[in-house]
Amino acid sequence: MSMFDEFEQFQRFKAAWSAVRIERPVEYSLFTFGDSELPYYLVTSSAGKESLVRIRRGQVTISRARILTPDSMHPELRNFFEEHEESGLTSFLLSRSAAFSNLKLTNEAGPERIVTDTVEEAVARLTQQLDSEEEDRVAVLSAPAQLAGFAVFRYASEKVLSSAHDNIQEMREHGLLP
Repeated sequence: MSMFDEFEQFQRFKAAWSAVRIERPVEYSLFTFGDSELPYYLVTSSAGKESLVRIRRGQVTISRARILTPDSMHPELRNFFEEHEESGLTSFLLSRSAAFSNLKLTNEAGPERIVTDTVEEAVARLTQQLDSEEEDRVAVLSAPAQLAGFAVFRYASEKVLSSAHDNIQEMREHGLLP
C-alpha cells in the first residue's frame, strides 16, 4: 500500500467517523473479565426524495478471549456490515490499536421501524423516553443509512478505548500485569 493510498483511506475513515454521531452516550466501563453488553438505538436517514427516518434497537456484545491462542489474537467483528466497503474503514482503526486484541464484537440488530420525525426529532424523543425511564445503559446513535454499521462500530470502539485504562488497572490489581 502506497503512502497516498493510506492517506486516502485515512480521509475516508475521518469523513465516515464525522458523519456518525453518538447522540446519547452511556457512562460506564466495559467489564475486564467476561462479556459486556452495549444496548443502543440507531436513528438513520436515507438520502433521496423520500428522506425516510428509521429507528432500530440493537445490542453489541463484546467478548474477551478466555484463553489466548494465535487464533484469538486478532479482533473479530460479526454482523456489523452488509457491504465490504464499510468493513474496510474499520480495518483502518483495528490495525492501529492494541485495545482491540483478543476481542470479539457481535452486533445483534432488531427490526427497523419508519417514523415521520426528522432525525433530530427522533433522537430527542428517544432521549426523553430513556431519561424518563431512568435508563442509563442505552445509547442513542445517528447516521446516514449507508453508514449504519459503521455508527454501531464507532460506538463500540469508543467504549473499548475509553475502558482500556480501567481494564488494565483491574488486571494489575488481580496480579495479571506488572
